[in-house]
Order: sequence, then C-alpha cells, then structure tokens
Amino acid sequence: MKLVTKRQARVGDLLRQTIAELLLRRVKDPRVEGVTITGAEVSVDMKLCRVFFCVFDPGKREQAQQGLDSTAGFIHHELRKELRLKHVPEVSFHYDRSFDYGTKIDELLDKLDKDEDKDS
Repeated sequence: MKLVTKRQARVGDLLRQTIAELLLRRVKDPRVEGVTITGAEVSVDMKLCRVFFCVFDPGKREQAQQGLDSTAGFIHHELRKELRLKHVPEVSFHYDRSFDYGTKIDELLDKLDKDEDKDS
C-alpha cells in the first residue's frame, strides 16, 4: 500500500475537482462527453498526476481516452492559469477499472438471487 502525504491528497483532490470542471465547461471535444473524473493521484515529487476516469458506455472508453489524451496540453495550460501551485504536475489519464469490477459483482449477485428464486 502506498503512503500518501496530506499534501499529495489535497493537491490530488484540487486537481480532480478542477479538471472535472474544465471538462464540463471548457473542453469542447465531443469525445469527452459523459466522462466522469473519479480520482487523481499525485507523485511524491508533485511532478506527475494520474487522473482516473470512467464512462458509462463501455463502447466509448477508447474514444474517451483519445479525447482526454488530446486535451491534456490544454488542461495543463488551464491548470497553470487557475491554480496557485509552484509547479503544476503533468497530467496523464487512466481508465478507472473499479467501476467495471463493481458492475461485474452486481451482475453476479443478481444471477445468484435469480438462481435462488428458481430453487424456491
């Protein structure tokens, strides 16, 4: 388990919120519509930030990744303008697989529930 400092957590939360707002209000790329920013992890040296996202339509995952990758420079530029940080981390986007895992668990539980109803 990684040890995260309070500063890393605060900066990560600030970046997550700001990036989510930028995607909603300023980014015009249609590929990023419906993207939800789920988290951000900042490196110890505060130079890199891994931003996690999910999309509710699994078919649009690759398209969303391409859209986010193409807007990374714009987002970094806007973060530098909006945030009062000595150094704004470089942002990279990564798909958050935890939602897929949760959906799979829900499907398995539903299947078990239906199997129990058949047996009764």
